[in-house]
Amino acid sequence: MENKDLFEIALKTVNHHYIENYGEYGQVACAILSENNKVYTGLCIDLSCSLGMCAEQAAIAEMLKSGETKIKKLIAVHEGGVIYPPCGRCREFIYEINRENLEATILLPNLKEIKLKDLLPSTWMECKNLESDDGTK
Repeated sequence: MENKDLFEIALKTVNHHYIENYGEYGQVACAILSENNKVYTGLCIDLSCSLGMCAEQAAIAEMLKSGETKIKKLIAVHEGGVIYPPCGRCREFIYEINRENLEATILLPNLKEIKLKDLLPSTWMECKNLESDDGTK
């Protein structure tokens, strides 16, 4: 699948709505191309109490329902067509779902490609095991 096609799928998935004055959803959508060449989509959910879910997490939840964990490509698109990289929480989430996802292609503005490992040079587990300068963990 071409990058532009995945972008178009994500953009068409954007569906911004407000939830009874307590939040909103759908201003960002994510499209994932899985290892099995299936596309999964998700929307963000932002609630006024600071709870919510990123579009990437929602798309991964859809992917997991089909028993898949490995991502070939991922794109997150805001309404209006602006492409965002995954936030730090999502970067770690993508890695934790399948550690081979470090090789997943993340699409950036202008459909530039970058590997997840280049956006997430150190995983949570690697950082957890690092020692500080004074020898403590």
